[in-house]
Amino acid sequence: MIQSDTLTFLKNLQKNNNKDWFDAHRDTYEIAKGNFKKFVQDLILGLSKFDPAVKHLEPKNCIFRINRDVRFSKDKSPYKNNMGASISPGGKKSFSAGYYFHLQPGASFLAGGMWQPEPVYLNAIRQEIDYNPNEFEKILKAKPFKEYFDGLSEEDKLKAVPKGYDKTHPQIELLKHKSFIVVHDLKDKEVLSKDFQKHCLTVFKAMHPMCLFLRKACD
Repeated sequence: MIQSDTLTFLKNLQKNNNKDWFDAHRDTYEIAKGNFKKFVQDLILGLSKFDPAVKHLEPKNCIFRINRDVRFSKDKSPYKNNMGASISPGGKKSFSAGYYFHLQPGASFLAGGMWQPEPVYLNAIRQEIDYNPNEFEKILKAKPFKEYFDGLSEEDKLKAVPKGYDKTHPQIELLKHKSFIVVHDLKDKEVLSKDFQKHCLTVFKAMHPMCLFLRKACD
């Protein structure tokens, strides 16, 4: 269960994003980090029941550091105002399709799929959609899927027709995507509810067939 103190810490960090404040509240951070780590551990356990490919993962394989890389950013804030975990075969550094939990006051969400795959994998996904359009569209139209997602995120979608495909292709709008992800937004009230873990697993299970399709395309 996500504790309210964890969200409170992130709220305060957003207002005081500097090293001095962080160092003075490191004990509070460690408590919040431990709470998030325990929740991710429980998510992995729950996910492994329908997606055995992630059962070997540990939270450290999935959780991103709170420190920001500011080398190439105009924003020099040293810390992220969120906590995130990518649960996919191979962990957070893996290219494989999987699940993502983003914890941020007022802006938490669940997501999954493949974000900005490398060209070789992007081409493979498009080819799989071209070869098996009915299978992919059936996944996107399934009742559990539509209950939590409006469809693929429009992020990174091309306006032009991708090279090698005709503009009259029946699946041309799907083929224009450069990321194959879905997003389910969360309210703080949901995040802090006692049934939140169950809700996460239900949403992740709804996107599981899409993840399997993407993994198959990239194998």
